[in-house]
Amino acid sequence: MVRNFIFFTLTIILSSSFSGCLGSEGKLSTEDDYDINPFGAFSVVAPIDTGINVYHDHFIMEEDYPQWLLDGLGVTKVCKITTNGTWEERYNSDKESCWDTIASTDIVWFKGTKIIGTSPDNDTDIPILDDPQDGHGTAVTGAVLNANPNAVIFFVEGFSDAAVLAAANQPLVDIITTSFGPIGSIPVPGIEDATKIAVVEKGKIHTGAADNSPSPAVQDSTAGPPWSIGISGYAEEGDDQKETMSGSYPDVAADWTQILPNHDDIDGYHETSGTSFATPRTAGLLSKVITNLRDEFGDFSSGANPESRNKYLINGTEMKLSNDDLRDALNLSAWYPSFSTWDPLSGTTPISPVAPCTQVGWGVVNESNVLPIIEHLNGSAEMPNRPSDVVLCMETNQAIRESYWS
Repeated sequence: MVRNFIFFTLTIILSSSFSGCLGSEGKLSTEDDYDINPFGAFSVVAPIDTGINVYHDHFIMEEDYPQWLLDGLGVTKVCKITTNGTWEERYNSDKESCWDTIASTDIVWFKGTKIIGTSPDNDTDIPILDDPQDGHGTAVTGAVLNANPNAVIFFVEGFSDAAVLAAANQPLVDIITTSFGPIGSIPVPGIEDATKIAVVEKGKIHTGAADNSPSPAVQDSTAGPPWSIGISGYAEEGDDQKETMSGSYPDVAADWTQILPNHDDIDGYHETSGTSFATPRTAGLLSKVITNLRDEFGDFSSGANPESRNKYLINGTEMKLSNDDLRDALNLSAWYPSFSTWDPLSGTTPISPVAPCTQVGWGVVNESNVLPIIEHLNGSAEMPNRPSDVVLCMETNQAIRESYWS
């Protein structure tokens, strides 16, 4: 991650009009309402992080979310944010009518954006908004939307069990993504109790960032628990090898360096690196898979609510798939870059031809994995089994994690 947080301390590693709060009105909350208020198949991703710059162009959308979706996500306030002026001018215009009125119990939709957000920890200077000294959460959420521009964002500000549970307890959330944890993956308690509830009890997916060090991910409280998908980094824009400063023996590896939105302006971007961004990118790719399969099989709700969806993330007319099904397909789709592309001057670690699983787990995941996963799950093009040595290596990984985290 640029993940080197200890709870509320953040260190970001770089490899570099009218405004106000409006009460929600009207009720369209049953699945039958999809027929009279069409929205189409969708997926909800919950990044949990420092805050988010709702004023950035990256998060703007022209259409509105339907009322039944806002009701389903428990929205209590709608802030119609200012759309003219600099970042500072927009914030100052909205400060009294919006930002100063948000409580820790509120769930806010920022009208005109893709962002629904909450700050349950109640220990922030400006609820939900990425504060001037932060920036991490804006980049993390940008990575989700780079991978799936159509994802619905349920953003949670915070680094605690309470923050994770705020997303876990939302029935419509599909994927929770976290990019914080103990420096060096030291074996200390973290958010594992809350992510276990989200995945095991609620049927959701959790993507967790491994540390920005070569430390094994197994004991990491964010990436290590067996119910979580632990993610390290590889150099997609470089020589397609493992990023040296990236957790080892994870589930998969994803794009380490990305171009992501700034937290304190309206249209700027910066290049930044870390497992913090590889992880939400993977969450976005998985949400794209979910959205495509829901569309194909007529599933126009979201989440894996045990009461109404029996923990099925895909709950269509002819297709029902759980977290386990999606995770198995993700593992089948991963691949190992060739050692031959390694550049000794790049600063990366070459992918070993022997036991590459100890470096990048099942392998690399990027946009190229999406279509094979979809076709495998819909039955149109089955992916082959992984070689037996890879399966044994990763079964051992899972067994270690189950023993450690039991």
